[in-house]
Amino acid sequence: MKYLLIGALLSLCGVFISMILWGMEKIYLVLGTVGCIFILISMVFSGSMASGDRMRANFATETTEHRDERHKITINSLYIALPNIIVAVLFYYLSK
Repeated sequence: MKYLLIGALLSLCGVFISMILWGMEKIYLVLGTVGCIFILISMVFSGSMASGDRMRANFATETTEHRDERHKITINSLYIALPNIIVAVLFYYLSK
């Protein structure tokens, strides 16, 4: 829940900064970029961008604590990205 609030605060800050600097027409670009960055972070930490052989090797050599930490980072970065993507889609459809 804490990370959803962080994502909501990031989206709120992104809206205010975009309105001050560029106006209403660029809000969805800024929030979409922030959301995509956190989705990329989630993809990197989940290991989904590696090949099958590399994923199997990583799974065999890492400890359960390390795996749980990676999973936690993956989920938390998705929770941060979610409000940004939702607000970006809303502003995109409201501006068109």
